[in-house]
Amino acid sequence: MRIARHGETGHETPIVAGADGLWRDLRPLTPDIDGAFLAEGWKPVRAALEADALPEVSGPISRFGPPLASVGKIICIGLNYIDHIRETNAETPTEPVVFLKTPDTVVGPNDEVLIPRKSVKTDWEVELAVVIGSTARYLSDPADARACIAGYAISNDVSEREFQIERGGQWDKGKNCETFNPFGPWIVDEEELGDPQNLGMRLWVNGVQRQDGSSANMLFGISHLVWYLSQFLVLRPGDVVNTGTPHGVALGLPDHPYLRRGDVVEVEIDGLGRQRQVFGAA
Repeated sequence: MRIARHGETGHETPIVAGADGLWRDLRPLTPDIDGAFLAEGWKPVRAALEADALPEVSGPISRFGPPLASVGKIICIGLNYIDHIRETNAETPTEPVVFLKTPDTVVGPNDEVLIPRKSVKTDWEVELAVVIGSTARYLSDPADARACIAGYAISNDVSEREFQIERGGQWDKGKNCETFNPFGPWIVDEEELGDPQNLGMRLWVNGVQRQDGSSANMLFGISHLVWYLSQFLVLRPGDVVNTGTPHGVALGLPDHPYLRRGDVVEVEIDGLGRQRQVFGAA
């Protein structure tokens, strides 16, 4: 099952696609997709689909917005793939590297991304996003984590490397620029997706493939990350965890081909759809 939001920015409506692949209007069940809706779980949606209680979406899907109406918080994991650690000449972490992105960085999967003023090192990062569906607080074991996950989506963790690394302080100012988290096009439950720890992850810039990895190569796996994070902060329905990126970012390439105005980035993860962003100027 896939849930999404479509329509013009600020006026999106919730939709769902079941086994038949047809998009249906979710508004008989909820005014929008948010943490409260995710906390109810997938059962009411499945029941409505089985009862044919949701009308088909009329007309084409003109735009997918972010699949969550209001993201709670975005917790990001850095240096979580060995190949990415090697390409950036970083030390291998002994515990997950954690930083935050603000919810207002989130845009739709195909929306324009703005290169910040004075930026010279805007970079890309395909990431598997974990969407929290129930509260995770001091989980006793990583085995408890999957029950707290509503589903999975794509994030492009856009980063400005000079702001992040060369300007002092923490990473946050290179991660929180406007539009720096394209998200979606939809959230998929694990029943449809299959094993989220074995997904191909790919990214192209202007038609040239730059990233080709797999979620199987995470240093710290999904269940461990959710368990670990719950020891330090409360994960709530509607929170998102960006789980890190494989090798192939501009920072790690020999010629450092950072993004410029007019560049086109396409992002894909097995079972989770595809994104396409044209980069503009702030």
